[in-house]
This record gives sequence, C-alpha cells and structure tokens, in this order.
Amino acid sequence: MNVMFGKKEEALYEDALYVRRLVFVEEQRVPLEEEIDQFEGEAVHFVLYDETNPIGAGRFRLLDKTTAKIERICVLPHARKTGAGRLLMEHIEQVAKQHGATKAKLNAQTHAEPFYKKLGYETVSDIFLDAGIPHVTMIKTL
Repeated sequence: MNVMFGKKEEALYEDALYVRRLVFVEEQRVPLEEEIDQFEGEAVHFVLYDETNPIGAGRFRLLDKTTAKIERICVLPHARKTGAGRLLMEHIEQVAKQHGATKAKLNAQTHAEPFYKKLGYETVSDIFLDAGIPHVTMIKTL
C-alpha cells in the first residue's frame, strides 16, 4: 500500500472523491452536497492505493498556523482492519507537521473513536450529530 497526496487540481483528487462517494454517500447515505464542501480547494487530499486501486482517502487543512483539521478519513470495506487506516493517518499527520502543524483535530464518527484513541487522539467533546451521524471531537499533539 502507498499513500499519495496533492491538491484539488491534481489527478488524485478524483480517486479521493471516488472512495469518499463509496463510503460516505453510498454506504453511509450522506448527501453528496454535504460531502463535497467549500474546503475542497484549500485542503491537502490523500489517497491510499493498494497497488493501483484507490482504497482509502482523507484530507487536512490548516485552521491556523499550528492546528491541522483532519477530515473525510475513509477506507473501503474490504480494506478495513488491515492497517490501511493507520497508514493513511500516519501519512496525513506527517505531511501536516511538514506544513507547520503541532496539533491535529478531527471529528470522529463514534464507532471510529477507539481507532483514533489507539493513534493517540483524546476525546474533547460530547457526542454531536454531523450529517445525522454521531461524532465526537478529538485532538492530538503531533
């Protein structure tokens, strides 16, 4: 598995959208107009490939000079519980640090909270709904 990253204008963005549509829009029934948002152009997008096939995606954007907001983390069902999500997150955190981030923040679906805790994230909010799905806010020092 390998991770590639780039901006919205680059070819890999279509692969990121492909994975995000399958997971968020088709599997989780998030409306497409909520999944694709106003931050697409400013975010750094990541795609996890299994050889040449996109199997995971995510993005981050800087909220300020030191805080990276990690978003849209997803892995296709057949690649879950294989280390794919961990590999994707490690790459996103590494690139965020290269962009000056010293802290990462994310809104995790509650079913994924244990996954992020294993990666060192701490829950800092009560449960809230985003796109009708329960979430919590989590942070980590990078």
